[in-house]
Amino acid sequence: MKKILLLIISVALLTSCGGTRKQLQRGNYDAVINKTVKKLVKKPDSAEDAKMLDKAYNLGNSRDLERIKYLKLENNPNNYDEVFARYESLKARQNKVRTVMPINLNGGSYSYPVVDYDAEIVSAKRKAAEYFYANGKKLLENPDKQSHREAYYQLVRAQQYSGDSYPDLNELITQARYMGMSRVLVQIENSARILISPDFQDELLSINAQDLNSEWVEFHLRNLNENMDYDYMVVIHIIDILVSPEETKDVDKIYKKEVPDGFDYAKDARGNVMKDTAGNDIKITRYKTLQCTLIETSQKKSVNIRGEVEIVELEPLKKLLVKEPIGAENVFTHSSARAIGDQGALDNEALEKIKNQVVPYPTDIEMIFNTAQTLKPAIRNSITNNRRYIN
Repeated sequence: MKKILLLIISVALLTSCGGTRKQLQRGNYDAVINKTVKKLVKKPDSAEDAKMLDKAYNLGNSRDLERIKYLKLENNPNNYDEVFARYESLKARQNKVRTVMPINLNGGSYSYPVVDYDAEIVSAKRKAAEYFYANGKKLLENPDKQSHREAYYQLVRAQQYSGDSYPDLNELITQARYMGMSRVLVQIENSARILISPDFQDELLSINAQDLNSEWVEFHLRNLNENMDYDYMVVIHIIDILVSPEETKDVDKIYKKEVPDGFDYAKDARGNVMKDTAGNDIKITRYKTLQCTLIETSQKKSVNIRGEVEIVELEPLKKLLVKEPIGAENVFTHSSARAIGDQGALDNEALEKIKNQVVPYPTDIEMIFNTAQTLKPAIRNSITNNRRYIN
């Protein structure tokens, strides 16, 4: 059992070391450092872990410093974002390794010299802020929304690096956000022969705009601003509204039931009452037939609305992007019944039916308004499914 346990531990150690070496070979130096530091905290005398840490630390620093040297030599203002990140990586790596210094390496105790990266970090941070600020302002001068959106991202980066160093930065960020936003006007057009009420239109447009909005697209369904330039229009085109006639149908059904109705005495041929073996009079049950007519009334009325959702690009030229049919139906149905005759002939199901009375039909306006509850999800789904046309 002990031999098996020792074998398992040996395999685990070999696997762990092998994994660290592979990470080193792949250039994942910080992953190696994180792993070996954790091990050295628990076991400071581990020569293998100290050796792996030393290799990863030197290789990682060498790679970052060489890259920084190249970026500075290239003298591209766009590079200082990466220069800043590389110096941050060097500082973080140094702080991580210092938690296990000194390490036992090559038979001696060794600590790495501490390098002050703060001045370089501050310089790279300032230059990165300068680049993003200047480039963001320049992008705002372009006429297209994509440039304005990129300007927004770059100005936000400038703010992250500079804080409040630029007095107009918040204003520029707000401007870039406003200029980069696409605005969609949602309107209803009615071509049906039936006029639709303002309440019906309001109900159709009572869609939560937040469900449709994205980072750079906002929908305007209510409180429209006449002074605002819209980039797209979603037209909810009501083509036809069909209201069916009120349809009432009566169906008659006759129910019959035999029920006891007293009794008669059994008599022999002479007219005498017959007796059973116990000497009692023999009685014959007399039946009567109950009859009732059940008149079942079914009421039905429906509204069918047919329309289209059109997405139109307004800028730079008015252009139809997509047209998709939509539709909705609202059906009113009601069943009732009345009985003529002896209700004792009815079964339980029929007795339940006569509890319902004929009701008034809803008006056309009520029917049309209620159809909005079905049409509204169809509109929302149509817009959502065609969002790729709006950017």
